[in-house]
Amino acid sequence: MDDEERHDRLAIRELIENWVVWRDAGDWERFRTVWFDDGRMMATWTQGTADEFIAMSKAGWAKGVSILHFLGGQSIDLAGSRAVSQTKMTISQRASVHDIVVDVVCTGRFYDFLEKRDGRWGLVLRQPIYEKDRIAPVDPAAKLALDPALLAQFPEGYRHLAYLQSGLGYPIKRDMPGLKGEAVERLYASGVKWLKGEALDR
Repeated sequence: MDDEERHDRLAIRELIENWVVWRDAGDWERFRTVWFDDGRMMATWTQGTADEFIAMSKAGWAKGVSILHFLGGQSIDLAGSRAVSQTKMTISQRASVHDIVVDVVCTGRFYDFLEKRDGRWGLVLRQPIYEKDRIAPVDPAAKLALDPALLAQFPEGYRHLAYLQSGLGYPIKRDMPGLKGEAVERLYASGVKWLKGEALDR
């Protein structure tokens, strides 16, 4: 690994970490700097441009929506001025479900398409991969009963997260990639094309 590649990898890692810290802290001005103008964010509860995601996040923040992110290991595939980064992560959301305050913890990966433009790395697309999740009352003595029919409507990797978010009024995207299946295979194929210099499917 030469110095330029080492620098690029460190810059990408810093960008990924800044995304989590600045987003969860509500530091929206600095959070915007990790995205390019054409950057897009895919999430269970909203999909759109970086600016639309920031606006939705700010609106949720003002209403008391509590979503936190934690990062783990990272793998970076680097091809010149393009990269695909996969970072282990958890999404933790606290809210009231059927009048009981709960925490939902979803484990997965951030699958990121990045590019280096004018000497700066930025996000072009962030697509989370949702692997598994769970829900638990904050008060361990509380008894939570979920609607099994509603729960079954959502994909296994994020069904509890979707259950909570749908109860808050968010429309849930129901074909997000999980650990296995056609959706994640298509995502991996898009990553290969991106590293070859091809355009992203929009």
